[in-house]
Amino acid sequence: MMSLLGDYTSSKLSVFPKSASSFSGESDWVFHFITIVCVVFFIPIAIALFGFAWKYRKAKGEPADSQVDHNTTLELVWSIGPSFLLVVMFYFGARGYLDMRSIPEGAYNVGVDAYKWGWGMNYGNGVIHPELHVVAGEPTKLTMTSKDVIHSLYIPSFRVKKDIVPGRYNYIWFKAMEPSEKVMTDEECKQLADKDKEENLSWDYDARQCTPDGYNFYDLYCAEYCGTNHSEMQTVVVAHETQEELDAWIKKYSSRGPDESPAAYGAKLYERRGCKSCHSIDGSRLVGPSYKGSYGTMRDIVGGSQVKVDENYIRESILNPKAKVAIEQGVAYQPVMPSYKGQLSDDDIYSLIEFIKSLGDASAAEEASESPAEEAAEMASEEAAEAASADAEPVSVE
Repeated sequence: MMSLLGDYTSSKLSVFPKSASSFSGESDWVFHFITIVCVVFFIPIAIALFGFAWKYRKAKGEPADSQVDHNTTLELVWSIGPSFLLVVMFYFGARGYLDMRSIPEGAYNVGVDAYKWGWGMNYGNGVIHPELHVVAGEPTKLTMTSKDVIHSLYIPSFRVKKDIVPGRYNYIWFKAMEPSEKVMTDEECKQLADKDKEENLSWDYDARQCTPDGYNFYDLYCAEYCGTNHSEMQTVVVAHETQEELDAWIKKYSSRGPDESPAAYGAKLYERRGCKSCHSIDGSRLVGPSYKGSYGTMRDIVGGSQVKVDENYIRESILNPKAKVAIEQGVAYQPVMPSYKGQLSDDDIYSLIEFIKSLGDASAAEEASESPAEEAAEMASEEAAEAASADAEPVSVE
């Protein structure tokens, strides 16, 4: 309830966020009906409570009067009468619940992977993105699973919420009724994205109120406390006007562009695949080790040994993250990272590796850090060796 009150709406006095799905109207009607019934009963009961307490009050020390008589008719009315209202409430509530559980045939299906602390929306053919994109006016089915703990997918504007339990699939469906508007041009989006890249920032959905593609959106939250960064487990829903528009968006994110460098594409994957929620790029410690300057360094791992952060180690950490759990400053990181096996292509992994390299290559830095004195000593050593070799050559005597 409080999350709804905190959402921005067209009216400052509105209890709910914008109604934007086929479920919203009936859900709001049932809520208002139950609320009105409760208020209608609460007010006279509260008045009677305080009124009778005042009317039949006794002075301190006076004995209380005993009332053993009763009114059968009155008791039947206040017991049976409200029962009919309870049946009405149950009927409308059950009807709405069954509608939400009855998934229409042919609904557009999107896979949802929930993990601490992010979302992966699977559109098929290897396209996984943190944003949920659907078609307005068409039923959408979400096939949801969790990689770690219990999460809960909640879209306030659609009035839908469903728990996501590890080890099983849960389902939910909805029909978005109002398409998202494109409020920013592609050129404006690119300018802002370039600015964020220069300042080492992520796209600010709340401040700009649109996606990196320029669409306004509906909020999507995790509504089940799932750990330290639960409050950051948020994403957005975009409703496209046509299937063709949605297909074009999916195609845009299907793979690395022909003119796009691996490091640049890796930076996008870092944002889209939830890496940023656990691995910083500024050196700060989060749930996992920071990427900044990590490539080429030696890393302590659980078990007392060390491993070099190179291509093989990064690839193994992506596909089998629990194989070598890192230790930093004597404290081991929690082995909570899910495996991305089958979710990232070889090119995706290569791009992520190149992105991590771009944040600082320690091995390259060591090679380039030789002092002038060391270089001079090395040159002197080479010259001495050449001189010794020349002295050792036989001299011909005529």
